Amino acid sequence: MEDFFRTERVGCESRRVLNLEGRTIWILDAQVARFGKELRATQTTKVSSFKFPKTHRLTHRPEYERVKRDGITQPGKLLLLNVMPLDNSGPWRAGFVTSARLGGAVVRNRVRRRLREIIRRHQHELRQGFWFVIIARHEAATATYPALEDEWLHLARRASILL
Repeated sequence: MEDFFRTERVGCESRRVLNLEGRTIWILDAQVARFGKELRATQTTKVSSFKFPKTHRLTHRPEYERVKRDGITQPGKLLLLNVMPLDNSGPWRAGFVTSARLGGAVVRNRVRRRLREIIRRHQHELRQGFWFVIIARHEAATATYPALEDEWLHLARRASILL
């Protein structure tokens, strides 16, 4: 279905209205101007459904150790994926490891942000009842985002954690 904008005046503000498959989304003109281009909607699901909440993260050291001890490891060129299936564990949970061998804090944080974004974008394809830890190898520091994404998808398919 074709996306389209129309402009409405509400008080002293003008808004653009995007109609996407029967849903109406209001966008302030200032938001459109800030991006410098027309906004195009590419997803038909709610934006809030793509959050990556704390309930989906491994946050404590014993959780990481348990996945390493009891799980299986899928090695790759850029990443290692440790996966542990759990019965009645609820939602999947993910953890990320970027060691000092990758580089300085800026490099480690960039790799970690990229990995979090990859998981966030593919979270609806993950099976429930798994904990997994992604360990970045040294080569991940210089890898592009698409290369990291391809590697993660390959390892996740091998580990059978994708739907």
